[in-house]
Amino acid sequence: MTQNNESSRPSVPSSPSAGVPGTPGSGPGQQVTLRSPAELADALPYLLGFHPTDSVVLVALHGDRGRFGGRLRLGIPRSGEEWPEVCDQLAETLLSGSSKRGDRPEGVIIFFCQDPDTAAGQTPQQVMERLRPFAQSLRRACGRLDMPVHEALCISDGRFWSYCCPDPRCCPPEGTPLSLPGTSVMAAAATYAGIEVRGTLREMEDRYAPLTGERTEGQRKALDAAAFAMVPRILGSAGCEPVRQETLAVARTLVDRFDGTPPPPGRPAADAYDDSLLTDEEAATVIVGLQDRLTRDRAAEWMEGPRAAAVLRVWRALARRCVHPYAEYAAAPVTLAGWVAWACDDQPEARVALSRALAADPEYVFAQLLYRACNEGLDPEPLRQCLRQEGADRALQDAVRAEVERMEAAARASSAVPEAQGTGGTRGTRRRSRPGGPAGSTGPGGPAGPAGKPRTRRRSLRKGDRSREERPQ
Repeated sequence: MTQNNESSRPSVPSSPSAGVPGTPGSGPGQQVTLRSPAELADALPYLLGFHPTDSVVLVALHGDRGRFGGRLRLGIPRSGEEWPEVCDQLAETLLSGSSKRGDRPEGVIIFFCQDPDTAAGQTPQQVMERLRPFAQSLRRACGRLDMPVHEALCISDGRFWSYCCPDPRCCPPEGTPLSLPGTSVMAAAATYAGIEVRGTLREMEDRYAPLTGERTEGQRKALDAAAFAMVPRILGSAGCEPVRQETLAVARTLVDRFDGTPPPPGRPAADAYDDSLLTDEEAATVIVGLQDRLTRDRAAEWMEGPRAAAVLRVWRALARRCVHPYAEYAAAPVTLAGWVAWACDDQPEARVALSRALAADPEYVFAQLLYRACNEGLDPEPLRQCLRQEGADRALQDAVRAEVERMEAAARASSAVPEAQGTGGTRGTRRRSRPGGPAGSTGPGGPAGPAGKPRTRRRSLRKGDRSREERPQ
């Protein structure tokens, strides 16, 4: 590193807000101090919760000892022509995001993470050299905002290079191998605190990727059928509420099923198991139904409690069922997955899911809002409270509606008893009206009889009298 004094050593606070543990046995306020580029490179997966791939990561530094603050990740643009503009945007975003939290960065650490294209014969060192102009441009962009870059590392295929240190004794041209997994002080601290590295970013994104192979065609046909049957009802005001109820009923059934069947260990096996727990028709019904905003918002209320893990599994499984040409439909279940993860304080999963939702539909407003709020470090509790209140209000409205319907049914039943007894017909039945007249009429013209002709009435006389017909009224 170019600065070797004490003030330039980035340290990670052990507070829960930073999401990184302190050293084993350390009390409040203790820190894990990182003293070399190797320790910085080893700490990156623990800072993010996963191994970033094809990514540039910026970490803000604060205070005299270089405390780690806000983190920013972006996929590395393929074209070098985009790099200058992207660098300005990254530096400005890191500054504005940190300033909103009241802590302006005093320095920056940058990581460039990209593996070589082995099919093209590329080497890790070639990756490092190709990204060097990107690193230089980003260092200048941060410097223009008074955020000096203390270190910029390139990590590729298990090795790292420093763009800041010219000393070949500590940063040789062929790169330095990364530490063995689990052997660093950061790994020990993370293990002690129960922090898990989820694998690579690509592996996390694959959990939301659509199915391939033999099951694709069956799922596509089920989605075609569901869209043909449900979309007209969703767009029509008369049939929309029944569709919402049907969609949520099927979704609840899936949550019950997933909650009662824990997945096996290991992500690929767990995802394959979850895929077997729902049929093509069930998946299609919920996926199409979630395209209605109110249905999605009601499903968003399932974001906490002991069943939240099962809900997250359901949304992931539904995202994988959004096969071509329904890839855009995945925005709804993937956004719900990101919301559940964020509400459960799983920020790495939330960021990955919300990023995938925006990849499916960049204009999906719900995903845009959640992604911005999550990245700015906002507390999800106000939104949780809002959804809890909406659920309680709707439950109260449903209870009142059910009581009103019960009272109306009771009133109709009580009013039907004397009417049935007074008809002179079969006990307990009501005389059926003929078409064209109101209840109680005996002809198509009503009580007055056919048009232009008065209707006569007969009445029974006392015993012994002859029956006579009344004259027309």
